[in-house]
Amino acid sequence: MSATAPHVPVLVEAVTELLERPDGVVVDVTLGAGGHAAAVVARRLQLWGSADLLGIDRDESALALARRRLQHEIDDPRVRIRLVHARADDLARVLDDEGIDSVAGVLMDLGVSSMHLDRPERGFSYRQDGPLDMRMDASQGSTAGDLVNELEPKALADVIRRYGEERFAHRIADAIVAARPITGTVRLAEIVRDAIPAATRRTGGHPATRTFQALRIAVNEELRSLESTLPVAIDRLSHDGVLVVMSYHSLEDRIVKRAFAEAATGCVCPPRLAVCACGRTPRVAHVVRRPMGPDDAERARNPRSGSVRLRAVRRLAGVA
Repeated sequence: MSATAPHVPVLVEAVTELLERPDGVVVDVTLGAGGHAAAVVARRLQLWGSADLLGIDRDESALALARRRLQHEIDDPRVRIRLVHARADDLARVLDDEGIDSVAGVLMDLGVSSMHLDRPERGFSYRQDGPLDMRMDASQGSTAGDLVNELEPKALADVIRRYGEERFAHRIADAIVAARPITGTVRLAEIVRDAIPAATRRTGGHPATRTFQALRIAVNEELRSLESTLPVAIDRLSHDGVLVVMSYHSLEDRIVKRAFAEAATGCVCPPRLAVCACGRTPRVAHVVRRPMGPDDAERARNPRSGSVRLRAVRRLAGVA
């Protein structure tokens, strides 16, 4: 894996266009290897003659990769880059610590990256054997192994059903409990596969995909973090500032869609009232309402881009 290009960023041109204006600080709250950030900085440097980037990631190894990439690709005294080890839902605290009141743009590229999937020791992939870890911040919290080996059957089934939308969650949970202890990713994938009816296994992707997704989301509290981060990101946008979110499965996209719709909603008074009594005004306008995905050429270059759904909103003036 190259230190400068370990992960192929998705929809780079769309992201850079959405985040090229207005002038000010851009925050990438899921920095990863820095691919999107480098492109955004380059575009803004060209447009404004300067660029100010705040990069946040919960994975210290990702921050190290991003730092090397940005130093390699962006070597210009007109660029200010600050990188912070933190969770996305620490956004308000990080901005306050950095003395930043409002920002011109926020990028959230959700889910798991190639850096995680392609490193067996991180435990995210069922294709290569590794420990059942799945923590994006390897220094904190419970591992996937803790959930697999310690949760009661009903609680484990609830995790698999809720976060993996897996209809055979109870069968899978019972099979996991019967096979404890389980220490490796490949062994877990085999147990999940065998728990799913043969007829179902013959269609679709790998039978363990949904279960692995569910465990990863639970370990990293991904949906709760997303729900907490979106309102803060909207609050801290400056006038015309843009929030771009890329999600990779329906659970994430529903949360983003709901948050954007709520922020874009104006008066909610009953139609019979001649004058608005609620005083509610839209805080944002949709920039990308219908989810944007990659074109055929990008799908061919980067098969992992196929599930991405991009949405974006722009902050309106005159609203608190």
